[in-house]
Amino acid sequence: MTNKERYSAWCEQIGNVPLMMQPWWMDAVCAGKEWDVLLVESQKSKDESRSASGVENADSQAEPKILGAMPYLIRKRLGQKYILMPQQTQVGGIWVDPSITDNRWEISRVCQSIEAQLKQMHLSYYYQQYPIGSLPAEAMRGLGFRLRERITYRIDFLNDIDQIIGSFSKNKRRQLQKAASLTADTQLTAEDFYRFHTHCLAAQHKHISYTREFLLVLERKARRLGQCEILSIRNLEGEVYAAAFLVWDRTTMYYLIPCYDPAYKDSGASSLLALEAIKLAHRKHLSFDFEGSMDSGVAKHYSQFGTTPTRYYGVEKCYHPLFRLALWWQKIRER
Repeated sequence: MTNKERYSAWCEQIGNVPLMMQPWWMDAVCAGKEWDVLLVESQKSKDESRSASGVENADSQAEPKILGAMPYLIRKRLGQKYILMPQQTQVGGIWVDPSITDNRWEISRVCQSIEAQLKQMHLSYYYQQYPIGSLPAEAMRGLGFRLRERITYRIDFLNDIDQIIGSFSKNKRRQLQKAASLTADTQLTAEDFYRFHTHCLAAQHKHISYTREFLLVLERKARRLGQCEILSIRNLEGEVYAAAFLVWDRTTMYYLIPCYDPAYKDSGASSLLALEAIKLAHRKHLSFDFEGSMDSGVAKHYSQFGTTPTRYYGVEKCYHPLFRLALWWQKIRER
């Protein structure tokens, strides 16, 4: 079996791997690109491979247990190899088996093995964003990797939807009153959503960052598993004002791709869209993640829905001096 095949079986077995680290997600968002996975395995001792009678067990040749894994997208350019996050993917990095989740020593061993494997790949640069509360992220810091703080905006307890709505800012509640005549539905197709998103961006003199084919592949795979929905907000004539592409796993719904027609920015449609998405997460007994933004304007918008700003980390390492120089220059320009 290949590493990807073993990783797929392991994900099904342990059941708690985040949505955006799942093999089917990586297949979708890396279509046409090269992705793989690094594995860290336990080694069965000779005693474990033998029965009480001293006879070797029939399954002694079984593959060792996976303790940790790191799916990754590898990119190559001008003779340089580097690992980056796939598009529309918030988190990746290292995930460990539930049996060692609270064992910092074992987690450290997993990270040391991953770090050694990364060295053997002769990378120029590495960057992945680790899940919220990731102990492997802290362990990688101890191995010389740099952590970059990021913030996402979440609603982790959706038991009382009225209480959640009551925690919205006065501004958002006022916008919802404006949107009283608008309605929500799930009738928009992926094709329609792509066209609408393109239109919204063009009205702001911006270009869409993903292709039609990318969205269709992602929607098809997620829809087959019952893990996505396209939500839209319309006026009484059926004209779309806002829409969002939502995805989820066993615990969390993600506000993956929201878009709003700037011609109707004062209609309250964007606030109604967020509310209807939160209600859908509530019906499915899921937490809700706005996916955050390091953009202050977007962050302010999300923070007004009774969310909790939640820290997670990008884990980074430059292996090549040219990448260090490029990152230094980027920081200078951002000042």
